[in-house]
Amino acid sequence: MVHPMDESPDAEVPCDPVAAGLRGFGPLGMIAMLVILLALLVAGNPFVPLSAILVLIWARWSQTPWREIGYARPKSWSATIVVGITFGVALKLLMKAIVMPLLGADPINHAFHYLAGNREALPGAIWMMIVIAGFGEETVFRGYLFERLGKLFGSAMWARAGIVLLTAVVFGLAHYSNQGLAGSEQAAIVGLVFGAIFARTGRIWMLMFAHAAFDLTGLTMIYLDVESNVAHFVFK
Repeated sequence: MVHPMDESPDAEVPCDPVAAGLRGFGPLGMIAMLVILLALLVAGNPFVPLSAILVLIWARWSQTPWREIGYARPKSWSATIVVGITFGVALKLLMKAIVMPLLGADPINHAFHYLAGNREALPGAIWMMIVIAGFGEETVFRGYLFERLGKLFGSAMWARAGIVLLTAVVFGLAHYSNQGLAGSEQAAIVGLVFGAIFARTGRIWMLMFAHAAFDLTGLTMIYLDVESNVAHFVFK
């Protein structure tokens, strides 16, 4: 039996009219896209996993090979996990201590400061960082949008660069309503970094672990109430 993540991207896709419609940009394909994006944009961040699940259902029903949305089996799970977690932690520290201070951001993330020392809220926050951010946002913003926009604009260098930029902007805007300008700026920068990696590798697992680690590092700083210390570590 062939594992779905081992499917060749060049494998022949069965000629099913419904599957072809879902893969295309006709009425059926556009309805599928609208449903997935509305589940994300209308319902809000707590429902990002719903959008991601809808992406997986779409991939299954449209007979889209899993690797086309980044779900390719890594050569080494352990290396992928270690690299992802290390990269995510390092990127968060870099953003908090250097990049965001240079942009004039408030050292305190007021949108989530209620989590400082709040043990009761930790389980929900951890769920949000791992499932909503790591799994949900990466599946939608990198896996799904890159696949759809790639089919629309092609795989030329300019097209891939445009897709990275466009998805980063959309990712940033998606964070504006609950995190303000600073959160939107940070998300856009992270979107550029993650998008560039995904455009180069076509693999999503490392980014999922990195995204979860990035947000969990931020959560740790908030919970321990050391955000300001980290933000002023380089620039006093």
